[in-house]
Amino acid sequence: MDKVALFGASGVVGQSVARALQARGQPYRVVGRSRASLQKEFGADPLAEVATWDTENPDSIRAAARGVHTLIYMVGVNYWQFGLHPLLMRRTLDAAIAEGVKRILLIGTVYPYGRPRTETVKEDHPREPHTFKGRMRKEQEDMLMAEHAAGRIQATILRLPDFYGPGVDKSFLHRAFLAAVGGTRAQLIGPIDRPHEFVYVPDVGPVVTKLMDEPRAYGKWWNFAGAGVTSQRTLVEEIFRQAGRPPKLMTSGKGMLRLMGLFNPFMRELVEMHYLLTEPVLMDDSALRQLLGDVHKTPYTEGIRQTLAATRAAAVSPAPAATGRPHPVP
Repeated sequence: MDKVALFGASGVVGQSVARALQARGQPYRVVGRSRASLQKEFGADPLAEVATWDTENPDSIRAAARGVHTLIYMVGVNYWQFGLHPLLMRRTLDAAIAEGVKRILLIGTVYPYGRPRTETVKEDHPREPHTFKGRMRKEQEDMLMAEHAAGRIQATILRLPDFYGPGVDKSFLHRAFLAAVGGTRAQLIGPIDRPHEFVYVPDVGPVVTKLMDEPRAYGKWWNFAGAGVTSQRTLVEEIFRQAGRPPKLMTSGKGMLRLMGLFNPFMRELVEMHYLLTEPVLMDDSALRQLLGDVHKTPYTEGIRQTLAATRAAAVSPAPAATGRPHPVP
């Protein structure tokens, strides 16, 4: 089988893609900055090859891409360092092309769309981001698709909304799961009654592996919407209901984010993206479903059940506690 490389494999989406590759018996390479972290997560899988890279060293990036047919790009940066996104994509593209990588699939986000102009957003929605983070993500995408247009590599993009699931601490819902298990008050970022959607992370891997094998996917980008339009309040109330506790909520708005941002760089940067809670980007993924056929989406009630079980297990585990930072898809 052709080898697949997961750049940025240590994140939750990378782990989901790895599990999908394991299920089909396909060899893959995991690439990240920390060998110890990668070895801990993937070292027991005989299909996995662990490789580290130095993003400042072109030779190191080339080595990470050597012998690879398809590269899945999921590289994250700190929320206050979004200017690195185009730079890292440029370096990765140069290395991949030099090493003869045939295909690259970028896990993207809704940021490049900017404010929604329609109730649901299809792939032909204008990409006119009004935020710095959106412009950096758009620049990253444009760079990738320019190389596809030039015939140097085949490229496609899969866009995700916010997500949740077992082990996902960078989610608007994470603190609600912790609170429901611990019997405390859930600290949320509001407004929490506006329409919203979430992808259950274990659903992402199978979609990625199907998309990367579909020749018609390349040269375009695709939306993968959540399991239906809901709201933070609806899901948090369901989280507490399944935990057997009455919901206890505390909501912080944009003003509180600004105040917290005086001391916390993540919260400071989150202010810019607060529009996603007041003007939500709800994606239409009918094109993806038409392309791939069956696209499984775990119902929210079942996703919550599994995430609660994982949260309870982690609460009695000696593993380090999660950060609990609320965090949209970067």
